[in-house]
Amino acid sequence: MTSTNSNQDKFLNNRNPNTAMKNKMRKAEELNIGFIGNPNSGKTTLFNAYTGAQLKVANWPGVTVEKKEGALRYHNHVHKLVDLPGIYSLTSYSIEEKVSRQYILSDDVDVIVDIADASNLERNLYLTLQLIEIGKPVVLALNMMDIVKERGMEIDLHRLPEMLGIPVIPVSARKKTGLDILMHAVSHHKASEPKSNDVVVYSELIEDKITKIIERLREYNPDIHNPRFYAIKLLENDSEIMGNCPFDVSDIVDRSYETEIINRKYDFIEEVIEEVLVNRQERSELTDKIDNVLTHRILGIPIFLGIMGLVFFLTFTLGDGIKGIFEGWLESFSVWTEDVLLALNAGAILKSLIIDGIITGVGTILTFLPNIAILFLALAFLEDSGYMARVTYVMNGIMNKIGLTGRAFIPMLLGFGCTVPAIMATRTLENVRDRRKTILITPFMSCSAKIPVYVLLSGMFFGKFATLAALSMYIIGLVSGLLIAFAATKIEDKADQLKSPDEKSEVNQLLIELPEYKNPNAYSILIYVWENVKAYLSKAGTTIFLASVVLWFILSFGTTGYVEDMSQSFGAVIGHFLVPALEPAGLGFWQIGVSLISGLAAKEVVVSSMGILFGITSIDSAIGLSAMHQTLGVMGFGALNAYSMMIFVLFYTPCVATLAVTAQELKAAKWTTFLLIFQLTFAWIASVLVYQIGSLFI
Repeated sequence: MTSTNSNQDKFLNNRNPNTAMKNKMRKAEELNIGFIGNPNSGKTTLFNAYTGAQLKVANWPGVTVEKKEGALRYHNHVHKLVDLPGIYSLTSYSIEEKVSRQYILSDDVDVIVDIADASNLERNLYLTLQLIEIGKPVVLALNMMDIVKERGMEIDLHRLPEMLGIPVIPVSARKKTGLDILMHAVSHHKASEPKSNDVVVYSELIEDKITKIIERLREYNPDIHNPRFYAIKLLENDSEIMGNCPFDVSDIVDRSYETEIINRKYDFIEEVIEEVLVNRQERSELTDKIDNVLTHRILGIPIFLGIMGLVFFLTFTLGDGIKGIFEGWLESFSVWTEDVLLALNAGAILKSLIIDGIITGVGTILTFLPNIAILFLALAFLEDSGYMARVTYVMNGIMNKIGLTGRAFIPMLLGFGCTVPAIMATRTLENVRDRRKTILITPFMSCSAKIPVYVLLSGMFFGKFATLAALSMYIIGLVSGLLIAFAATKIEDKADQLKSPDEKSEVNQLLIELPEYKNPNAYSILIYVWENVKAYLSKAGTTIFLASVVLWFILSFGTTGYVEDMSQSFGAVIGHFLVPALEPAGLGFWQIGVSLISGLAAKEVVVSSMGILFGITSIDSAIGLSAMHQTLGVMGFGALNAYSMMIFVLFYTPCVATLAVTAQELKAAKWTTFLLIFQLTFAWIASVLVYQIGSLFI
């Protein structure tokens, strides 16, 4: 966490752009370009159009906010593009908004590209005016111009830049039109002299106070290049700016002038709209008609459940069909590898490591790639079409009843893909308690890593009801998460009764924009799917590979050295130690215990571990499934045991990557430890209840 003195130093050392450029000693043609804009303005689509899949994804230093960087070669010059989190204004509340503002204000950005939805120009211009006040080069990219034309609207592209004092370039991120013109404007605008940043003129009283604050700012730092922005923020009583201000302004700022400043901006925006927009229309009639159904007070939730049911049906049925092809390739590769090793007279230990350890472990996971890809494809389609925002709105009523807003449902929904980015998405929640509760229940959503376990067990034991059995995991996880959040809220309410009014938990209201529906962009969807598939393959080649090797070692060696009988291995010792604890849940088999431990590295490893532990080379093939089913049946492991195991996998401690990002997000070791113990305990209790109650009827 940056100290106050450090922040004040940054405030004082805010330099002139030319000075900062010289100090950086960077070539003039190499630009750092920040892409910023409102959510759903097409910002990421435009960013992808420039960079393609050549993205670098990392976290901002000190915080778990994802940033995307891409390189663009333009006229033999290399520019770095940074895709910033979508925000509505530079008034910081959430972590994402703070990070975006800090980056925009820093010397790291040379030119700001403000992406605005041209079909909702009035809403987007508020952020534009704030960016102009910073005093840095700003280029306004008017995206979605095709929607403007479809509605019969026109934007005066000569008058708009005159009124704003910045270049305005029409583009279409989806159709990739206007990209060269936009980048030309960016390069040219950076080279030109900065223009005035007082586009919006406030009342005489406010302008007088701005002048006085600027004079005081320049006394402390003559080279400060955006004093007007800081002066306005001080008049708005911006908490971060006020806290870092190195001098007293109480004699000038006698109260907050935020309301007057905001109203004046919107008055100016109205003047702009009146002059530049012809045939103004508020919303698409088609969007309104669709919303009347999809966001209906009664039908909205059943429709959402139906859509998600279709998604999971395609994930399991269509994915399983394609998976068969991968299984054939894996089996052929395994046979070929074994023949090569025999021809080379490889030793028994080496053959066991390669065939039983690596190929069985990693290869089995790769065969589930079609299921994973279809799930991410469906989620990307729903996101790009504009439906995801409606899900937040539809679920707001239920989420309010459990003490959260509809916005908290988005991380839960993302959890169906991967828990790591889902937990990172909780940074958009303003309330710390909301973030903790959402992080608590998000791992209960069935991430893609659990799909192999569901597919394997449901396919073996539930026949034609396999899809229904797997789908029930998603429903049970979601309902359980909501109930836990409700219980946590009740506990908070009891605690709040003992506190003073100032200490009580704040109640957040949902404020969300419902974007217009659009045809999903195939290019953006493919990039999204590819990035997630690539991450899955990367995990198969690193975490899962390592876990497979470690698992092979503990199952192939014992106190006497290399053993062919796994029951004499170190793994068997560990598994037998867990048997008494797992017995009440119907999982009292040492092989199952070892499989569940291996799942702490990655849930996919549970499947490959079972293949190794039960000696099934192709556990995901028809022959492998039959052999596994027969082996488990002889042991007394039936359908009820399988369902209990699915429940345990659904709820128990998430993978190490999830635990790591949870610790970073919460910045509290005790909370992370609590979550780990809570999830493991909850999984045990849930699976015991399922098995014990089920045993009464089966």
